[in-house]
Amino acid sequence: MKLKFLTLSLFLLGVLLASGVNAELPPLLKNPIPSAFRSYKEISNLSFKVPTVVDVPFSGEFIERLDFAVFDTATGAFEPYFFKNKTVENNISAVSNPETGGAGQMVDDNLQTYSEFPLPENAQGNVQITLSSLKPVTSSALTVLLENNVALPSFVEVRASVNGQSQIVVANKKMDGQTIRFPKTTSDNWVVTFTFNQPLRISELRLIQDETAQSSFRAVRFLSQPGHSYSVYFDPDRYVRIPVGELGDLSSTKEVFELSASESPTKSNPEYIIADVDKDGIPDVKDNCVDVANPDLLDVNGNGRGDVCDDFDQDGIINSKDNCPDNPNFDQKDTDGDGIGDVCDKEESRITEKYAWLPWIGIGFAGLVLVILLVLMAKTTGLKGTDSSDSILPPMT
Repeated sequence: MKLKFLTLSLFLLGVLLASGVNAELPPLLKNPIPSAFRSYKEISNLSFKVPTVVDVPFSGEFIERLDFAVFDTATGAFEPYFFKNKTVENNISAVSNPETGGAGQMVDDNLQTYSEFPLPENAQGNVQITLSSLKPVTSSALTVLLENNVALPSFVEVRASVNGQSQIVVANKKMDGQTIRFPKTTSDNWVVTFTFNQPLRISELRLIQDETAQSSFRAVRFLSQPGHSYSVYFDPDRYVRIPVGELGDLSSTKEVFELSASESPTKSNPEYIIADVDKDGIPDVKDNCVDVANPDLLDVNGNGRGDVCDDFDQDGIINSKDNCPDNPNFDQKDTDGDGIGDVCDKEESRITEKYAWLPWIGIGFAGLVLVILLVLMAKTTGLKGTDSSDSILPPMT
């Protein structure tokens, strides 16, 4: 039966693929890489006779994560690329309070590193990050890029030193996205305070430097093949590892075909699926319990952590895994195996524990059966002995 079902499933999948109904396939059967990207550009109608290096411009785009994926629609493979960035920005350093040895990883332009701020046992987390630069920075936005599968902080406040005075740029407000916008401000010292209710890992903390936006030039450069079309995906909401082949030397400016913005318009990616690691329908950045499904986001005590990943009894085991969430029981002892810890199990589920006298009845019954068997065996043995004596032949006369 199982073999027939598997054969039928494979047959139906083959029919779907053969008919080109790729849009109707479940997400798990699609390529998961494009689904992480919010936007893309279609590159087609390139009339080259030989492989040619192409520049795809991104100067006018607001991009939170400068990660890209170049997909060759002809081969179905991802191509290596070179990101050309001529933006000259002020160098910014970061320190945090409480201190973390890796505060500099928030400003190192490397999305694979992050600074981690653990959540206190019985309180909200709070961290103050100071961003400093040798020259004043003019900015009107701050972008917070998180490590994969991490929720946004609950609240943020931004202050800037202006004319020697600390000035509130963003009053303490609930975070609803990774980019916080505010009135244009110039300062060489910024203080960002985050309040968080789940462990916080920040990959990059970026002040968008307005004065460099007009003079910057950014482009994705790759080697295009004659007759091929490409989709250049960009601005993912999470880090994605792209499998690519060998990258040639694309840093040279010789024989590069530069596309214009009109030749490579930006489109919203229809394949984009916002990160949701626990598949509960709530995006990770807004989920009050990222790793455990809780579509209702229930938070009875209002501490910003979903009840399923909270720890009401403070025994080190979250509620969704605790067999007695309201009473400490580190050993999770459950004698009757009913899923309820002994410390809060008011009624045992096993009949032998519910009725303590029942085992003695069983033992008595077993003893009675044993006595009866012994008696029967004794009678059988006696009968056999009698039969053998009666069978002795009388002496011959």
